[in-house]
Amino acid sequence: MNLFDRLFSLQFTWRDVVDILIVAIIIYSILALIRGTRAMQISIGLMVLGSTFFIAHAFDLTALEAVSRQILFYLPFAVIILFQQEIRRALARVGGNPFLPFLRRSNGKIPYDAILNACDVLSSKTMGALIAIEGRQTLRMYEDGAKHVDALVTTELLVAIFTPGGPLHDGAVIVRGNRIAAANAFLPLTATPDPKLAHGTRHRAALGLSEESDALVIIISEENGSIATASEGTLREHLDHEALRAALIERFGEPR
Repeated sequence: MNLFDRLFSLQFTWRDVVDILIVAIIIYSILALIRGTRAMQISIGLMVLGSTFFIAHAFDLTALEAVSRQILFYLPFAVIILFQQEIRRALARVGGNPFLPFLRRSNGKIPYDAILNACDVLSSKTMGALIAIEGRQTLRMYEDGAKHVDALVTTELLVAIFTPGGPLHDGAVIVRGNRIAAANAFLPLTATPDPKLAHGTRHRAALGLSEESDALVIIISEENGSIATASEGTLREHLDHEALRAALIERFGEPR
């Protein structure tokens, strides 16, 4: 029986369709996760190294096959080491997957106007700030060692927290729904090298948290008052009032 006869003799059932769809979704999710990142280039390199074994086996290249067999054996360990950050991010997103609605939490109404007005004031006065707005994934682990606040989000309170010389000026504010959960929180710094070599600790911390969670982090520079956001490991800089509002809506939807 030739290849075409085998193909035409196959019988597909609804289970096969579901199986193919699941595999396609997994592959698409992995590609979407690493698209445009350095991990994409590493993945291509690993695929090339892995394919050498099959090429050597097909053309009976004994020495190359022996070497590539060893490479293929250690390849899974290399994947775990090289992609540990992406693996952590993917596992964290599983908890917030829309296919698991019973694990989703309601954060309440996020007060966009209060946050936007506070950012305008902080920016105009060049007061540094770091505001982490929680998404579906909890940020409670970053509240350890921080100052518990549990107060309604208001423009005045945010400005007061980040006023230089205050006890809560350093660190980040964690916003959960319409409340400030904690202040003076310290976030994980990104391990990704900064190509511009111009970003300080606030920007690196914002990127680090955005790589670990689905939070949107707002950064106000104390050097020039510029506004930036970090989300999914991507930094957007030099935002004005409307651009920041658009970033909030893009991340959390229209205000309710």
